[in-house]
Amino acid sequence: MMDVAPDAAVASADAQPFVLVTKTRMLVAIGCRHLLSAAEAGEPEAVLGSGGGGAAMLVGALPYDRTRPPHLFQPETVRQVERPAAPVGRPLAVIRSIATCPDPAQFQAAVADVVDLLASGPELRKVVLSRALDLVVDRPIDVDRLIGRLALDEQATVFAVPLPADRRQAPRCLVGATPELLLAKNGAVIQSHPLAGSARRSADSVVDRSAADALIRSDKDRREHAMVVEAILDQLAPCCRELTAPKAPELVATRSMWHLGTPIEGRLKDASISSVRLAALLHPTPAVCGTPRDLADRVIHTHEGYERDFYAGAVGWCDATGDGAWYVSIRCAEITGNHARLYAGAGIVAGSDPSAELEETSAKFTALLRALGVDAPPAASLRPASPALPDLSFPA
Repeated sequence: MMDVAPDAAVASADAQPFVLVTKTRMLVAIGCRHLLSAAEAGEPEAVLGSGGGGAAMLVGALPYDRTRPPHLFQPETVRQVERPAAPVGRPLAVIRSIATCPDPAQFQAAVADVVDLLASGPELRKVVLSRALDLVVDRPIDVDRLIGRLALDEQATVFAVPLPADRRQAPRCLVGATPELLLAKNGAVIQSHPLAGSARRSADSVVDRSAADALIRSDKDRREHAMVVEAILDQLAPCCRELTAPKAPELVATRSMWHLGTPIEGRLKDASISSVRLAALLHPTPAVCGTPRDLADRVIHTHEGYERDFYAGAVGWCDATGDGAWYVSIRCAEITGNHARLYAGAGIVAGSDPSAELEETSAKFTALLRALGVDAPPAASLRPASPALPDLSFPA
């Protein structure tokens, strides 16, 4: 992680509000009263009981890497408003370059290597490999308009989280439309809705239904999904007096993807444990890392070629009572001025096909690319360092 001065992180939070758009509301947290230190991040809810003004809520993001501190802050004010209306108008911005890391051939080679590792012994069961897509355009990306476009999908939770900014950089912001609830808490009641196993949706209703039917019958995807549910149940069980989940997954649809999902609900033994502590306990789940977690994480670090930062972590809020909601930070992009880095991952298990996993990551870029006004480019057309593309434009 970059070396960040505290005042730079506060300035970033002041520059862009924290936004969370669910099916029923839009939460907007404005300003930064207090940025939690690394020490305070160990007991984040204690900050809200210390007085000093500001909103009685913490918002922010947990990074993918559990050894790095979360980026949590107490805003000056919090308000709830209606979901944003669809953006009006189509101002254009020109794409200057597109690049990918790793490139498609390298990603497929990494998948093949992981499949071999999975076959070499019983311990490693799943690894989630991701890749990043970099877009550079001719003007700063309008985050508010991007939020509005992403919010057209009511099945996704849209978020915008101001991130720490290096003194040499423009403020960073993590923007996305995640379909996955990591952990929500209301009193003693908790919920989680893990997703794993995916298929691209189609505008053709017959093709779309066929993709959904194939996904729900897929042995590979059901095995992948079961690992995620098993891990979450195992981690939550010691905290709960009751914990339930259906035996079989259900189909979950967003505008661009089908997923396998399992709703989990429990009742805590101790209702005072906060939502942010429970989220930190669970993340990263096998849906974004693999299993066993530590071993899968080591494989990820040797095969991806970049740091995930806040991608595949969690974003959300926690109030003074400990209630709150945290969502897995997927289907997202890091926005810095006129640059967007998009992320997408795929779960690799025994039987995974490298070309199919590449296609899955391409499909998962779709939500952000459409929101930016760009159709997903063919994976084979991408290069590590693309030439300028002055004739390709999109609505910002």
